[in-house]
Amino acid sequence: MTDAATIAGGFAEVDAGTWLVGRGQPAAFLGDAVRRPRKGLFVRDRSWLDIVATSGHAWFADAMRPFLTHIPCAASVRAVSGKMLVAPEAARTGAELVKVVPMSSRGAIGVTVLEREWVVMATSSRTTRISVEEGETLSVRPEAVVAWTGNRPTGYVRRLGVMDVILPRAPRELMLHFHGPCIVWAEGASGRRASGRRAQVGWPAFGRGVYGV
Repeated sequence: MTDAATIAGGFAEVDAGTWLVGRGQPAAFLGDAVRRPRKGLFVRDRSWLDIVATSGHAWFADAMRPFLTHIPCAASVRAVSGKMLVAPEAARTGAELVKVVPMSSRGAIGVTVLEREWVVMATSSRTTRISVEEGETLSVRPEAVVAWTGNRPTGYVRRLGVMDVILPRAPRELMLHFHGPCIVWAEGASGRRASGRRAQVGWPAFGRGVYGV
């Protein structure tokens, strides 16, 4: 098995092995690809990731998320589970939910914790690596977050108006604050505002400022 994936032609290529993969992966493979069940009572990233054992070379790609980023996991990396394409199954040490809206679990981001090996992330736009120094704070839109190292981010939402509570919509100006030292990988965030019941992420308490989540 190779030490890392090879990214070429919009695909992440790996040799035989056991992989943690996004749903519907791999796109192509030689030999067999056996899907294995995720074990455990509370598997936070079960909705996004599968385990697949391949007997030969395999190729991974997602047409809706064509930009691939290889992230080494020498230090502990928290990767957004829904944006993961492929990683060695042995790299995963846990999973968690990160709240975007303070004091609400709805709309939380599923995160996979990786503490060795590497991970290939698949995003809908290009990814940038941002280094945050001690004492600095980086604010990132939740939909732009790809992965990070360091401390757990804190959620922020502006003061809510009456209509934010009455209407089934996501509160505006949701942000995640990353406090250095850390490294954050981010992709381009959409400027379109979601509407309708699918955008509902919960009813946070009234107030202004930064909240721990």
